[in-house]
Amino acid sequence: MNLFIELLKAILLGVVEGITEWLPVSSTGHMILVEEFVRLDASDAFKEMFFVVIQLGAILAVVLLFFGKLNPFAPSKTWEEKKDTLGIWLKVLVGVLPAAVIGLLFDDWLNEHLYNYQTVALMLVVYGVLFLLVENRNRGRAPRIESFHDLGYKTAFLIGVFQVLALIPGTSRSGATIIGGILLGTSRFIAAEYSFFLSIPVMFGASALKLVKFGFSFTGTEMAVLGVGMVVAFGVSVLAIKFLLGYIKHHDFKVFGWYRIALGVLVMAYFLLGA
Repeated sequence: MNLFIELLKAILLGVVEGITEWLPVSSTGHMILVEEFVRLDASDAFKEMFFVVIQLGAILAVVLLFFGKLNPFAPSKTWEEKKDTLGIWLKVLVGVLPAAVIGLLFDDWLNEHLYNYQTVALMLVVYGVLFLLVENRNRGRAPRIESFHDLGYKTAFLIGVFQVLALIPGTSRSGATIIGGILLGTSRFIAAEYSFFLSIPVMFGASALKLVKFGFSFTGTEMAVLGVGMVVAFGVSVLAIKFLLGYIKHHDFKVFGWYRIALGVLVMAYFLLGA
């Protein structure tokens, strides 16, 4: 294994992960597709673990950017503000439950049967169309949930049910939860922020599961490749999150819908012609 070449691959994969984890275009789908062309010189077990744990770097960007908002013990916060922060975390935990249960039960089956270009291409197109339909449906409608105080536990749970759909590669975890939030009456901004917060326990749990399955038996090269990928994903994620939150203040999600449809069609055409 050429360490320099493998680190360059890790950097590229980290960039892809950092951008696509937060934009509603499917990070897992993009990682599967990129890996068709940029293959890590590693065991299948390591690659399966890498493509999940690298997302932990991206999740740490959320922790950094929203630390003040998510820290219930900040001395500068009033008791009421601390209570509101704890309420956000309780709503996150409620929203995480559906994906946590289904993910634990079907993790191996999903990896074996759905991690392929056909599934990715189909889901890219399907959810691209859904974004267009949802945005057209909501044109001119005022959201009824514009703050976390307005977000009830039932709505939080139902958004979590939408997150279960993201277990299928190509769907996009942020895409599924944002669509769910908008359909349930949240503003785009709250849907995006809640999606970010849901990712924290989900990806910490998924990463822990993959690390336990892998066995923590890293070679020096594997440790370097994983570390570089996570660091790059973290840095790029900070920029991607700031971009998305600024973008949705003045734009809808249609551009991501068209992007998904175009990419899905190109992916299917590429592999079918190649076959």
